Amino acid sequence: MSLSETSRKDAKSHTQPVRAPRWSWKHQIGWIVAAVVVLATVFHFRNMEGPPHANAEATPTKSSQTAQSSGHPQHDVMALVNGRDISRQDLIDACVRRHGEDVLESLVNKRLILTHCKKRGISVSGEEINLEIDRMAKRFQLGREQWFEMLENERGISPEEYARDIVWPTLALRKLAASDLTPAADEVQKKFEQEFGEMIQTRLLAVGSRDLAEQLHAQLTAAPETFSRVAIEHSIDVNSASVGGLIQPIRRHVGDEAIELEAFSLQPGDISAILEVAGQFVILKCESRIPPRNINPAEVEPQIVEKIKDEKLRDVAQNLFAQLQKTATIQNVFNYPQLRQTMPGVVATVNGDRITMKQLGQECLLRHGEDVLETEISRMLLEQSLEQSGLTISQEELEAEVRHAAELAGEVDASGQVDLAKWYATVLQEQGVSKALYLREAVWPSAALKKLTAQEVEVTEEDLNKGFAANYGERVRCRAIVMGNMRRAQEVWDKARRNATGEFFGDLAEQYSIEPTSKSLRGEVPPIQRFGGQPQLEQAAFDLTAGQLSGIVQVGDKFVILFCEGRTEGIDVAMTEVRDILTRDIYEKKLRLAMSEKFESIREQSRVDNYLAGTSKAPAKRSAHPQANVRQDRAVRPTAAQQ
Repeated sequence: MSLSETSRKDAKSHTQPVRAPRWSWKHQIGWIVAAVVVLATVFHFRNMEGPPHANAEATPTKSSQTAQSSGHPQHDVMALVNGRDISRQDLIDACVRRHGEDVLESLVNKRLILTHCKKRGISVSGEEINLEIDRMAKRFQLGREQWFEMLENERGISPEEYARDIVWPTLALRKLAASDLTPAADEVQKKFEQEFGEMIQTRLLAVGSRDLAEQLHAQLTAAPETFSRVAIEHSIDVNSASVGGLIQPIRRHVGDEAIELEAFSLQPGDISAILEVAGQFVILKCESRIPPRNINPAEVEPQIVEKIKDEKLRDVAQNLFAQLQKTATIQNVFNYPQLRQTMPGVVATVNGDRITMKQLGQECLLRHGEDVLETEISRMLLEQSLEQSGLTISQEELEAEVRHAAELAGEVDASGQVDLAKWYATVLQEQGVSKALYLREAVWPSAALKKLTAQEVEVTEEDLNKGFAANYGERVRCRAIVMGNMRRAQEVWDKARRNATGEFFGDLAEQYSIEPTSKSLRGEVPPIQRFGGQPQLEQAAFDLTAGQLSGIVQVGDKFVILFCEGRTEGIDVAMTEVRDILTRDIYEKKLRLAMSEKFESIREQSRVDNYLAGTSKAPAKRSAHPQANVRQDRAVRPTAAQQ
């Protein structure tokens, strides 16, 4: 709890490949093979097309067969919103509109790999995919099903996506680059020493000048036992300084060669020479030498070889992929209306092999359909609400909403006028969308909700008084201890009561607080204001005088103890001077809250059948009993007519 809060060639004519403004066919080289090195990077492979040809396509695994059979329903109606349908083609169009360019780029990259596999007669079998899945799961010490569950819950990747979009490209590239991946004997030996060899437990001190390093080196050589204290006081490496200079044991062949050589020359208690590393001056102290593990090299050699291959694959496949791109003829049709007219239904060609709009649409739907459908449902709900109220959104209102957003973001020129050109440039680059998509997806919904709610928002005198007190009134300076259960809070409160001083309270906060900031700052928190959103805590704080201890205050699922250290003075300003500022600020906050509540109300009162997600939400039903508005959530199946 806190108490404050990523056309191969330029064209000379419209019949030749053209370079897209945002479409760089080469910028994804780096992530094409990252899957085998680090799990976090491996997930970029999910943005690649599944292998469509039999000679390179794996037979689906049992898991993927099941998943494929339960994939997106093949019916024309994707959702019903208060009886009005969102068709499959409408959803595909929306998916392509939002994600078509990125998905197409990944399809092209995957097609390059696939084509090269066909030329080399390389295929990846279902058994190979299964073995690789098991290997990766074992590498992270998980069972196969646990591995799939982790991928789905934490990364949003289904088993079939993982097999098709991550494992298949990894295995294909590994086979294409096989001759360059086999490690030499000395590489295997180095890797063995790295993982199982001797290690040196050391402390480290780093400073920014040689003069200071020499001064401290002389001091430490004379008194090695003071190394921990000297590191705390002088080291600029904050992480190690906070624990007396202690660092992870140094292994061979892992980091800076000079540091490793020096560390392995030391005996326990020795102080190293001064080492200049990356502009800093480093001194080491050897605490102990950790003997090598008693492992038979022959027993672990297969695992070591696999690890080395994984590490090599990134660079080797990166070069291979660059060569594939360099020798390929790639034509981007998707971004150019003139080319689309001459090649209807085609979005790109790779060495003459066509990628069709139908393929692109299906792939966009597969990857982004559920998220995009939710957006389309929300838009239809707003459209229906506007229709029921007899309202429309004009172009002028859209422009006003953009201007308002730019103003709130502080995008103004030297004269204080809204700089729309700069705002558009900034927001379109950050979001990676076109102006038309920005207006449709971000601006229009905001303008619609504002029009539906603006008349309901009023700034009262009470609002102004609370805003004035919150922004300009006095605040309570406190220390705080945050705990996760009442029993521990009672124990700590009793300790604090027995010695009610700021110093002792700080000791308790450092020892017991579960909130990182208050713990590291010995309980210090920003001064507590009135009407800041935590009324119980605020009331307890303002009831205290300097030196007093609060009772235990429950805030959510946490338990807080406060120690008052006094109050800040309010800002000397009259309400009349800041009334307009407060009115605008409060109105904006109340309007945003009202917009959010309005949309929730619209959803609650609507019938939404989402056939893609398999859910249905009906309007709340009213009865004579209290709290009888019941929101229904149930799984649904498409009818025979819809299938």
